[in-house]
Amino acid sequence: MRERLILLAAGSVAFGASLGSGFHFDDYAIFSDPALQSARGWLEVWAPLQTRPLTYFTFWLNRQLGAGDPLGYHLFNLLFHLAAVLLAWECLRRLLPERPALIAGVLFALHPMQSEAVNYVWARGIVLAGIFCFGALWQWLEGRPWSAVAWFALALLAKEECAAFPLLLVWLGWRGSLPGARQSKTALAAMFALALAAGARVIWATAVIPGAPAGLQAGISPSQYLLAQGAVICRYLQLVAAPYGFTVDSDISLSLWVAIAAWALLLGATFWLLLRRERTCATWWIAGLILLIPSSSIFPAADVSADRRMYLPMFAFAAAAALLLARVKAPAVLAAIALLLVGLSVQRTMVWMTEESLWREAVARAPRKLRPKLQLARALPAAQGLELLAQARLDAPYDPAVATETGKILLGEGQPDGALEEFGRALALAPMDARNMNNRGVALMALGQTEAARADFERALRTLPSLAEARDNLAKLPPKPQ
Repeated sequence: MRERLILLAAGSVAFGASLGSGFHFDDYAIFSDPALQSARGWLEVWAPLQTRPLTYFTFWLNRQLGAGDPLGYHLFNLLFHLAAVLLAWECLRRLLPERPALIAGVLFALHPMQSEAVNYVWARGIVLAGIFCFGALWQWLEGRPWSAVAWFALALLAKEECAAFPLLLVWLGWRGSLPGARQSKTALAAMFALALAAGARVIWATAVIPGAPAGLQAGISPSQYLLAQGAVICRYLQLVAAPYGFTVDSDISLSLWVAIAAWALLLGATFWLLLRRERTCATWWIAGLILLIPSSSIFPAADVSADRRMYLPMFAFAAAAALLLARVKAPAVLAAIALLLVGLSVQRTMVWMTEESLWREAVARAPRKLRPKLQLARALPAAQGLELLAQARLDAPYDPAVATETGKILLGEGQPDGALEEFGRALALAPMDARNMNNRGVALMALGQTEAARADFERALRTLPSLAEARDNLAKLPPKPQ
């Protein structure tokens, strides 16, 4: 009981301030998704194209309980993290000696590497997947393999990024690190089948959903993505060992030589651990790399790197780190490390407190990237936002997103004529983008050019029938003259 209270306190102190945070980035999609707005959303979120129905169900529940109040959403995230911490502890105390197990549990609970997954409402899926994966591992260790299969199925319904979990069981079993576990080849085969089915479903969904930020529409080839992941994993591990340099939108070099050097460094570190006969530490190091396979291999995503993807792998890397830290005999040193990590996690949570602080940091850490500037412009007063966008246009003169954001600010400031010019520019740069058609229609509607606006909305819906904004805007227009 004492250990559980320590872990709950560690997680609560590190991330409790998140309850005062607002919404960020993709969080706003919760309020535009028709299923999440529907009274029957609890059923509609299980539609065939929905790849994370269990996570979406919790979003729907949040909307029913608290509408648009961010407190409820962040409370859910924090409680889910604490539940994951307790289940991780149930596994760690069966897998490691007492002292390393507690150190690993504390690291998992309070390390700033976990801050994005806990503070970012949209990242809830990986926290839920963590809960169910730890439940599956717990049941596997208790000799209940089919109960473990059921827990793993729930994890996949929360987020498919946990698909490498069965491979983790194989690896730990082969290394003799699953004491007392009942080895059921049939149950393990069932897990692999579920993982493959979930992967196939994601590939299918990202191929048919317009604008999906992954798979064929990610904007990066599988080979390029795989090459970049060496540098991404090195960055993740640097943040675990020396937690400085966090950002919501990192800038990863895609240079061939940087990529080769990063992969060589990872392979060298792995062989070094194995050759030094650091058997248990090497086991957990490789376990962490295994858990990264779904997000750091050949299936591309538009975001090459995202700190929240380390939530589940952090379980294994925390175990590896704990085996090393357990050699430190002075409790005061370990307490100082814990206090430092708590302070850094609180600081990360404060950065996540507002859109402006989050994206100011992102702009400072990735000055060459356009997206942080666009997001920051939305959070700033109009005059400052327009100034920032004017600077961004010098760096990316032919990117339609700059014109789109400029037009939105001008429209919000009551300047529809200026907005029309910017939306027209965005449409000229990306003529098949239905959102650009819709935006120009909004500016035309504000200028009283009803029929021109109607034509833009109808064209947007022909291009992208699922575009709810265009359908809603079309419904606002007066009936078409007969």
